[in-house]
Amino acid sequence: MLKKPMYLAGSVLVLVFLGGCSSAYYKTMESMGIEKRDILVDRVEEARDAQDSASEQFASALDQFRATVNFDGGDLEEVYDRLNSEYESSSAEAGDVSERIDAVESVAEDLFNEWAQELEQYSRADMRRTSASLLKDTRTRYGKLMASMRRAERSMEPVLEAFHDQVLFLKHNLNARAVGALRNELDSIERDTANLIKQMQKAIAEANAFIDSMKS
Repeated sequence: MLKKPMYLAGSVLVLVFLGGCSSAYYKTMESMGIEKRDILVDRVEEARDAQDSASEQFASALDQFRATVNFDGGDLEEVYDRLNSEYESSSAEAGDVSERIDAVESVAEDLFNEWAQELEQYSRADMRRTSASLLKDTRTRYGKLMASMRRAERSMEPVLEAFHDQVLFLKHNLNARAVGALRNELDSIERDTANLIKQMQKAIAEANAFIDSMKS
């Protein structure tokens, strides 16, 4: 069955879940010696890996679209099924990316809020200033990371929408003429997919840099 993109809905559910039990979750993790800083690094790694996986899936979907527009005889319904499967897999990967980015954002805000509040607990002014400077630097690096991840996330939307339209059109018109019409969209989809992969790679690089800075 052809499905409209559902990744945004999934992201909302994750936010609700995180908001409802984050305090208990943090306390449990802290009792195991795992601080918010560690959780943030883990979630950035997960978001990075999700973006890498999504990049591969969108490239695979593009390959299947190319194969579809080059259709030259055979069972067109099987071609449609393969293309639809690639679209649905891409939509699922996009949902995972969005959820992972939301999870990063959630723990980062909690970490920074806690850090800022704890600055008041210092008795030594020089240590407070050093910690405040480190907080500012970390927030700056995090801001660059989040901006890059959100750009990559947005770059998925036009590709998913285009694939959805093409798959739906093919579903309603299983004939050679429909395939010919899809061929006219190939250049646009290739450009959008190339931009998506480019933005994903930039976000992955930012994630690696942020992870290294947090571990140093």
